[in-house]
Amino acid sequence: MSTLMKKSFDDPDEVKTPEKTHAATVNFGSVAATRIVAQPGWKWSECIKPHVGGDSCQAGHVGMVLQGTIHVVSDDGSEITVTAGDAYTFAPGHDAWVVGDEEFIAYEFNNAGKDYAVWQSN
Repeated sequence: MSTLMKKSFDDPDEVKTPEKTHAATVNFGSVAATRIVAQPGWKWSECIKPHVGGDSCQAGHVGMVLQGTIHVVSDDGSEITVTAGDAYTFAPGHDAWVVGDEEFIAYEFNNAGKDYAVWQSN
């Protein structure tokens, strides 16, 4: 296997498009990268929860915000707002929503084969 690889988010290995969401994933062996675009009005509990169930998002997230703002509330009551230029990590057990009228664009990095991005499968 080559030590140098590239893939385009315009030709991803996987795409998920629940309401107000476009998540494109490229896989590199044991690592996956996902570009998430969430439209204004997106909220995990309204757009993703109907597909996966549960009381809150049970996926962990590590990423960085390219554009827009998202607000996250953890099951323990802690809250954070992340915006363009911020790197972040969110533990499982949270809700999140886009703040304002600008679409939210983020890139997340996870172990391939793990649940990623804005939802997990039950």
